[in-house]
Amino acid sequence: MPTAAIRQFVDSKRTWIERRLAEARERQAQRQDRPCMTQEELSLLFERARAVLPERTAYFAAVIGVDYGRITIRRQKTRWGSCSSKGNLSFNCMLMLLPPALQDYVVVHELCHRREMNHSARFWEEVARVLPDYKQRRAQLRQSGDCINR
Repeated sequence: MPTAAIRQFVDSKRTWIERRLAEARERQAQRQDRPCMTQEELSLLFERARAVLPERTAYFAAVIGVDYGRITIRRQKTRWGSCSSKGNLSFNCMLMLLPPALQDYVVVHELCHRREMNHSARFWEEVARVLPDYKQRRAQLRQSGDCINR
């Protein structure tokens, strides 16, 4: 693409770019203002996650009709959960800072990957079969994204 065309494109998107940069700066400032979690608080989150998430996973696995491997609790920086090709599930301990409905959404989302290892229409149909309001929960989860960076 010629340089003039690139400049024209960037100029046409300038307002959008500046708005996104301002939002990013605001989120960064909010994260810096928030006190860090103590090791004791973090340990309590891990304990709660180890107690709650396997129970919820077992419940929803029966509802969906899937099996799964090992459950691991971690503190990922960018993910609420994941599902490996072998069926092992990983959940972020920071889920414990969210309402149970959002925790359940993450559990169902990862378990539905046992049927579809992608985000195709069939995958979302599986999620909707279990949680018809998944779109609202997903939107709430995205709004809660800063919990992950505590």
